[in-house]
Amino acid sequence: ELPQAADYRAAPLCTGDPDDLVIQLADMPGEKIAKVKVGLYEAVRDGMVVNLLLEAIPDLQLRLDANRAWTPLKAQQFAKYVNPDHRARIAFLEEPCKTRDDSRAFARETGIAIAWDESLREADFEFAAEPGVKAVVIKPMLTGSLEKVNAQVVAAHQRGLTAVISSSIESSLGLTQLARIAAWLTPDTLPGLDTLNLMQAQLLRRWPGSELPCLDSAMLEPLL
Repeated sequence: ELPQAADYRAAPLCTGDPDDLVIQLADMPGEKIAKVKVGLYEAVRDGMVVNLLLEAIPDLQLRLDANRAWTPLKAQQFAKYVNPDHRARIAFLEEPCKTRDDSRAFARETGIAIAWDESLREADFEFAAEPGVKAVVIKPMLTGSLEKVNAQVVAAHQRGLTAVISSSIESSLGLTQLARIAAWLTPDTLPGLDTLNLMQAQLLRRWPGSELPCLDSAMLEPLL
């Protein structure tokens, strides 16, 4: 049974003007860990934005996610614009390239740590300790049972990998369940649950601190 305790912390998902982001992130209390989606624009631009954030905020760590968007050339163009002195503060970059081998090569050549995400849901994936591979991003709603999620966390930890519980665009009801999973299985790791603002409203359960309206059961249309 899923324990009641929940971890409502979340690495903020950064969007918008980089100059505004610098101000927001600099004002973050406590440990500064944030997430930036890359691969949506030109790789050179992504590299410049990431470098700007790391340069401006010396205690910032970034989690990056490329969703396999880059060719090896594009990935190298990104890395070229990130100062080598700042690269250690990239906690990890999720799946930079279209293939795992290209992503491994990117990590070796740039010194930027990578993480597996989509790979976990592929039949040939095996957990392994590899140079340059630092973490796995586990999305319980795409994984299946709690037993399988638990097994993946255990397998990652046994190989010295960080396991991050992450959302896949759930409602507030789903996110609160993920917060409980994170508190249970990865209590020492900041989860990646900052996706509620992609919604127009919360559902049944409120997420702490969210100002979105919350729909209760009386407001929902029954399907049956």
